[in-house]
Amino acid sequence: MSVTPQMGGSKRQIVVTGASGNVGTALLRRLAGTAHVTGIARRRPPATAPYDTAEWLTLDLSQDDATDRLLPAMAGADAVVHLAWQIQPGRDRAQLRRTNQGGTRAVVEAAAVAGVSHVIHMSSVGAYSAGPAERTRVDESWPTNGIPSSSYSVDKAAAERIVAQISGRVVSVLRPGLILQPDAASEISRYFIGPFVPVTLLHPSLLRLAPFPTALATQFVHADDVAAAIGIILDQRAAGAFNVVAEPVLDRDHFRDLFGGAAPGLPRGVLRSLVDLSWRMRLQPTDAGWIDLAFGSPLLDASRLRELGWSPEHTADETLRRFVDALRRRAGRPGPLLRPRRLLSHHDTSTASN
Repeated sequence: MSVTPQMGGSKRQIVVTGASGNVGTALLRRLAGTAHVTGIARRRPPATAPYDTAEWLTLDLSQDDATDRLLPAMAGADAVVHLAWQIQPGRDRAQLRRTNQGGTRAVVEAAAVAGVSHVIHMSSVGAYSAGPAERTRVDESWPTNGIPSSSYSVDKAAAERIVAQISGRVVSVLRPGLILQPDAASEISRYFIGPFVPVTLLHPSLLRLAPFPTALATQFVHADDVAAAIGIILDQRAAGAFNVVAEPVLDRDHFRDLFGGAAPGLPRGVLRSLVDLSWRMRLQPTDAGWIDLAFGSPLLDASRLRELGWSPEHTADETLRRFVDALRRRAGRPGPLLRPRRLLSHHDTSTASN
């Protein structure tokens, strides 16, 4: 489709890749009325809120001509926010690499040619190397070499190296924990649970029987709070890397408090073997590398972002509670990615997050 980025008034022109996904929809809500947004997505979303606040360019970033096709959208843009990322199909490593690493390179090259002065890249806690054994928090100086057995982590670390090659521009990198919102429940369940697990069983009375591992600790953040962080970084043109997590850390004790109990924890090795076996049997889409990532990723210190004035409106435990309820209800919203989950539908399998 054609893109017409010129608008009257003094609104900033922002290009957002992956604008129809979890963080993208939250960012569209955040920027509505304050900026002219050009959304980039592989499939055009419906003309309903929040998608109707943006102009749209349908583009698969893994294609060879992606850089050239991005140039008209980036002409005159004040900033580009690169959110696009592919998680499935996890069995097609080459396709993931083309989209995640190749797509990031296409965005970086187009932004350079178009003269975009501010590039914001959505990275992840997954870009970090394994955390300290004592599970102390790390700041943005922790090494970003990824977890080698996780393709997601390898691609996130590689994408950061691509973005680091940008010169003469303001470059901002966000490294969030797990990003949740109720509207994205069906999208995320397609990525990680698959069509065969009955999500209606995800009730607190049953979750208290889950064997939450003793050694596992995870950090969450609401998509709206990530969008708020992007907004602050856009406003202040803040450069560098920023951890993005809310409190508290979800460990076994917090899980037990949140859902009223927990069964004896599964050892990491047993859990990894079960996930690997079920993945090889094609019962679910999550390979064992995600287990290595969950246990190996460091806990993050978000002090640097808070110094800019960021303060999350949603606590991590309430974000998780509402998300689990949305999972059970197969919640979502209209759109190619956030569409509500359907029971045992072949069409319900995941493809891409951009």
